[in-house]
Amino acid sequence: MTDLPARRLLLVHAHPDDETINNGVTMAKYAAEGALVTLVTCTLGEEGEVIPPELAHLAADRDNTLGDYRIGELADAMTELGVKDHRFLGGAGRYRDSGMMGVEQNDDPGCFWQADLDEAAGHLAEVILDVRPQALVTYDDNGGYGHPDHIQAHRVALRGYELAADQGHRIARVYEICTPRSVLEAGFRRLAEAGKDFPFGGVATVDDVPGVVDDDQVTVAIDGTRYEDRKTAAMRAHASQIAVDGPFFALSNDLGQPYFASEYYRQVRGEALPAPEGRWADDLFEPPAGGAA
Repeated sequence: MTDLPARRLLLVHAHPDDETINNGVTMAKYAAEGALVTLVTCTLGEEGEVIPPELAHLAADRDNTLGDYRIGELADAMTELGVKDHRFLGGAGRYRDSGMMGVEQNDDPGCFWQADLDEAAGHLAEVILDVRPQALVTYDDNGGYGHPDHIQAHRVALRGYELAADQGHRIARVYEICTPRSVLEAGFRRLAEAGKDFPFGGVATVDDVPGVVDDDQVTVAIDGTRYEDRKTAAMRAHASQIAVDGPFFALSNDLGQPYFASEYYRQVRGEALPAPEGRWADDLFEPPAGGAA
């Protein structure tokens, strides 16, 4: 890719919708500021549980066309976030959604969980060498909540980082998605205080949310307040998977939970970010000492 913007962010996600839930305001903010935001999605999400009854026929055990449908949902969500560079790992449909941990779909030789790590990471390394990002975002080593595709996305992201470094581009900083416990607890208090009837079957708990960490493990907090409406619109674009009600949402488990206009990251590779004492850094791109990333 020629004429690259000065700042370049790469995000690696397992399924369509993961990027918006976890990083929607971050993506919208940096895209609006002129950074190149590149999203790599590893599967089409073919095994997702469909929420709207009118779309139930798309499911894997019926028409098995959910993956194709979610390509369109993802494109609409990226339009809402202003993200123009989106790619599927190895091409659309190269790796199939593996389903939740422990189901028979995990054994499908074509699923992402069964993918050869170096082959899949090689596809990612090609993207890294093309866009030369300074920052990479993905899940923690448990994939946030133990989903095999999320765990594999973490492995592929870190292996792709290594392979690209061997071939001439070392990403300056690698981040894992996280949520500080204090922020999440405050969000659930807001949900409880809302005093309204939700269209959801119940309310989630802190233990239902992936990637929760103690506050002192957080490195960066991205304030995306100006872009919250874009995140909301992008979440609504993923209508087969997400039900949105104000600042709250539910997945197929029908349990309401808050989502946030700020998003949080823990740095796991690269030179440590400078941050004000007692505070989190506020930029994924702060250059390391001695020159730009």
